[in-house]
Amino acid sequence: MTAAIEVPTAAPSRRRRRPTLMIGIVFTAIVVVMAAISLFWLPYSLTDISGGRLSAPSAEHLLGTDRLGRDLLSQLMVGARIALTVGAGAVLIAAVLGTALGLASAFARPWLDDAFSAGLDVVIAFPVLLLAMLVVAVQGPSLGSAILAIGLAMSAVIARLTRILARRVLQEQYVTAARTSGTHTSGIVWHHILPNIAPTLAVSLALQFGVAVLAEASLSYLGLGAPPPNASWGRMLQEAQGTVLTAPVGAIAPGIAVIVLVLGVNFLADGLRDFTDPTRRRSR
Repeated sequence: MTAAIEVPTAAPSRRRRRPTLMIGIVFTAIVVVMAAISLFWLPYSLTDISGGRLSAPSAEHLLGTDRLGRDLLSQLMVGARIALTVGAGAVLIAAVLGTALGLASAFARPWLDDAFSAGLDVVIAFPVLLLAMLVVAVQGPSLGSAILAIGLAMSAVIARLTRILARRVLQEQYVTAARTSGTHTSGIVWHHILPNIAPTLAVSLALQFGVAVLAEASLSYLGLGAPPPNASWGRMLQEAQGTVLTAPVGAIAPGIAVIVLVLGVNFLADGLRDFTDPTRRRSR
């Protein structure tokens, strides 16, 4: 009788998770493939203005051209490469810096931990885009500045999460036993804390990847991203806003690209949580 009740609940859960993960893989793979192809081949150079101003989609220009006569598909492909580069770079910075700061806070004395936590709360209270704009304003607009700015802005979120998770692990009995046996702090971190918090951190970093993509598009839209002739989705949206009624593809294409990538990494994060959460694994 119990088995008859549990089986129907497990099947819908399995059916519900699989499409989410597959959609995430497909959406993300589309952008990754497009970015990979742009490393070796582009339909037209980004400086080629021979296509005519605001040309409609055609066999020569599949998405048409912008107001300067540049091929939109070529810009979209390079924009995918920039979005992935900024997302990966910013997440790497946030992972290294945030994890290190969070672990340091978890092992710190109570008064220092409280002061550090209060500082993190202040930083997190500011939007990622605002903090990134401040850093870019000091460093100057460039691709490297965008990666550094977004990574630093997101590191506070990762630091707070790492601190919470690490302190929870430090209260476990096996950590107490390790300390009693003389295990050094570095050994506790590498053998007990990081293996236990890594799955949750991976999910959070995957979600932060989407935040980084949106932040990069916003910076580029404001003219604070990678300078020309580099193409980015945010700059494409900014340049197309004046001609959206006469040539809507110039605004629709980069907008859809941003949505596809952000949805893809968020669906992947949701699928990753399904595999790393023990309670969800048992329901599969």
